[in-house]
Amino acid sequence: MKAIGYLKSLDISHQDSLIDIDLPTPTPTDRDLLVKIDAISVNPVDTKVRVRAQPENGEHKVLGWDAVGEVIDAGDQAQFYQKGDKVWYAGDITRPGTNSEYHLVDERIVGRKPESISNAEAAAFPLTAITAWELLFDRLGFEQSTSADNAGRKQLLIVGAAGGVGSILVQLAAQLTDAVIIGTASRPESQAWVKELGADYVIDHRKPLSEELKRIGIDSVTHVASLNATEQHYDEIVESLAPQGKLALIDDPQSPLDIMKLKMKSISLHWEFMYTRSMFNTDDIEKQRDLLNSIANLIDAGRIKTTLGEHYGQINADNLKRAHANLESGRAIGKIVLEGF
Repeated sequence: MKAIGYLKSLDISHQDSLIDIDLPTPTPTDRDLLVKIDAISVNPVDTKVRVRAQPENGEHKVLGWDAVGEVIDAGDQAQFYQKGDKVWYAGDITRPGTNSEYHLVDERIVGRKPESISNAEAAAFPLTAITAWELLFDRLGFEQSTSADNAGRKQLLIVGAAGGVGSILVQLAAQLTDAVIIGTASRPESQAWVKELGADYVIDHRKPLSEELKRIGIDSVTHVASLNATEQHYDEIVESLAPQGKLALIDDPQSPLDIMKLKMKSISLHWEFMYTRSMFNTDDIEKQRDLLNSIANLIDAGRIKTTLGEHYGQINADNLKRAHANLESGRAIGKIVLEGF
């Protein structure tokens, strides 16, 4: 089968940083599905792994953790899918990735592809959608409720709301909870985008968050989802959180966070890493299948918008190198997708 991989961690400008290769087509066993890949998207995790992870035993390392495709075969213990089913998923970071013509994936982390959108549009979703869903419901502990009663509404501050995860998180919170949603964004176009997605308020994270919240009449918030630059905003987040509030983050702070600052308010700290369930084969691993199916239903009902940004064409080494370079530049807008071999 066709695939794209690397033998040595290299700068993306190097001609061998990603190369076109041929690999044996794998055979599914147990609960694995063999999926023929139709479309993929590229995420920051792809670039981080490429830089940090050296291939082992002289074998090519294949990246990629977002995919849409068709089930071609299944292991003898598979229960949920059969040949011909269209599926989407974000995979398992401990296994070979989706930058290949055929791919093995545990069916318990696979959902049915939404019927109302294209393969490319669907490929933009899984990783960010899983992250946003788990952060909102599993880490911050929100319950699905759309009560019209404003009394006692929780306040959710989303730092970095215009990004990939933020764009889904705002929509999920707006559609499935009764929280007051405050998103942060710095540019007029990104502020307008966050408002369009369903945020009640949008504030500028270039200014002190506590002051920006007071500007809109909010003294404190019960929950914070910090999606990037947590170390830069940490003191203001602590200042802005109400006693017994909750802070969840997904990024990799560049400097250690002083968790003692959380003690006086009894603030709880939560990490979200969407690969935890697949890495450790947790007892509730099937929750990822369930949530992907719930998100597919929301998309097919017209309640969730795609975050597809750019389509880079065919899945090959040259186009993937362009995608990695764009992500590493920090200039990418929306998700980058590729389609077909």
